[in-house]
Amino acid sequence: MAGFTTPETHGKWSLRASATGELVFDNVKIPKENIFPNVKGLKGPLGCLNSARYGIAWGVIGAAMDCYDSALRYSKERIQFGKPIGAFQLTQKKLAEMITEITKAQLLTWRLGVLKSESRATPAQISMAKRNNVNMALQIAREARQIHGGMGITGEYPIMRHMMNLESVITYEGTHDIHLLITGMDVTGFNAFS
Repeated sequence: MAGFTTPETHGKWSLRASATGELVFDNVKIPKENIFPNVKGLKGPLGCLNSARYGIAWGVIGAAMDCYDSALRYSKERIQFGKPIGAFQLTQKKLAEMITEITKAQLLTWRLGVLKSESRATPAQISMAKRNNVNMALQIAREARQIHGGMGITGEYPIMRHMMNLESVITYEGTHDIHLLITGMDVTGFNAFS
């Protein structure tokens, strides 16, 4: 359409496998046949946003699991002071906390999925899951990077790739702070946005 452009963002350090850019609408006239049928206001676009946020809540669990699995394998293979680093208390603490947080995120998102299939999931619940799970995955990636030591920054392991992607995911489909405000409004009934 005349006035609609999609300039692509180049030189990214994150989400490099996907095309990223802007949607620019400069005096674009939308024909009636392109308007969502039977949808008034922002209900349609926000419904799409909720679906994307729900997908992110699941997707970041996969990134966290990959980081955890890599750290667990590395902790069994890396020998330091005559034994695998997985035999040390602090490494076990990190791994135990990582799998606990992953499991909690899985349960949160599974329950949200049940509510969604019953058409009872609210946008605030979806925001909570997106915010919680992205933050959890970032923390898992950081702990996994520490377990890998200096090797954690190399391309031999998936940690930094996930970490860079998660740094982007924490801001798209609503930033971490916006989701915090959505949850805050849900629990208090007060709109901090206005």
